[in-house]
Amino acid sequence: MPDPKSSRYMKSHEWAALDGDEVVVGVSDHAQHEITDVVFVDLPKAGRTISQGEAVAVVESVKAAFDIYAPVSGEVVAVNDAVLQNPGLVNSSPHDDGWFFRVKPGNPGELDALMDSEAYEAFLKSEAPAS
Repeated sequence: MPDPKSSRYMKSHEWAALDGDEVVVGVSDHAQHEITDVVFVDLPKAGRTISQGEAVAVVESVKAAFDIYAPVSGEVVAVNDAVLQNPGLVNSSPHDDGWFFRVKPGNPGELDALMDSEAYEAFLKSEAPAS
């Protein structure tokens, strides 16, 4: 699965990684730490057309529910059934087994507009509360 260093990121903490002509989507390690114990995941159905920035999935933890936003526009071509059966994969393996869905992008340039891993790390530091 995608290397976190080569993935692209949204400010809402989704990651997106190009895999052939598809984009794999999940949440960052930072996000899964913030969400804590994931108990339920609702993913978009394969065949659904999504738009960049649209709320397309929901992750529920023991403390709250969180919307997951589409990092790119396109058609959902696959969902990760394993994460539906075992939502804890989001916590234990956010960049490997805990991915959410795959998109056939309508505009591959949207991926380039997302933050690279270095920009995302800088964003996380800027978002951190002052100590």
